Amino acid sequence: MESFGARLHRAVDERGPLCVGIDPHPELLARWGLNDDIDGLRRFASTVVDALGDRVAVVKPQSAFFERFGSRGVAALESTIRQLRDSGSLVLLDVKRGDIGSTVRAYASAYLDPSSPVYVDAVTASPFLGVGSLGPMFELAAEHGGGVFVLALTSNPEGASVQRARGADGRTVAQTVIDEISQLNAGAAPLGSIGLVVGATVGETGCDLSAVNGPLLAPGLGAQGATADDLRVVFGPALTSVLPSYSREVLGAGPRPEALRAAAERAVADCRAALTMS
Repeated sequence: MESFGARLHRAVDERGPLCVGIDPHPELLARWGLNDDIDGLRRFASTVVDALGDRVAVVKPQSAFFERFGSRGVAALESTIRQLRDSGSLVLLDVKRGDIGSTVRAYASAYLDPSSPVYVDAVTASPFLGVGSLGPMFELAAEHGGGVFVLALTSNPEGASVQRARGADGRTVAQTVIDEISQLNAGAAPLGSIGLVVGATVGETGCDLSAVNGPLLAPGLGAQGATADDLRVVFGPALTSVLPSYSREVLGAGPRPEALRAAAERAVADCRAALTMS
């Protein structure tokens, strides 16, 4: 099967550098005039898929907002994933899983094995039990053409106390994660399949991202405070590998499909301009 990195590279070329989240939190459901219940969840997700699934390179459902409704929410997530895959967009499931041994292998099977009902193109993962603990996830991703986005520098202010801490060799935890992922992507073309999550709000990172050779997911744009222009500050020479991610900035334009499409088009235009190396 074609690698995730290759599929992502083509999708961004064809549809533009944009990932849109599906984050049906209660406030957004209310803004759309929907009830905070399973019916509101389904209607919200279906509207986003219908409006953007055939236009956006990557769509990122946030699993937690589906899981909070129990088995019916998980069923809605399964349906949303199927609809997105049918629409042609790549599906990045935001689950931030991380564990060891048989447990991380089970997580990998849940999301990266094509026989699973929640099979997606890629997932987010936490490396803070050690990057090596995610080995089974990387292996299954490679076997089935999937991708993994590993947390490195996140947008939340609490993250810095861990991610910017320094080890005995003088590197920050974030740089250690970056270096290990860079090794996994070495030699991949046109792009490696193991990415990193680096928040668009973190400012100058002090980290070297030049050798990652994989996609750099940049959440935090829009409602969280970052603008497309901030990407230049955060990523510098690694700009060409950045996948900007918007959620509320685009979703807040709903529920009219044409308004969602217009918001996504504006985001793509802003990101294209910001990511153009000059």
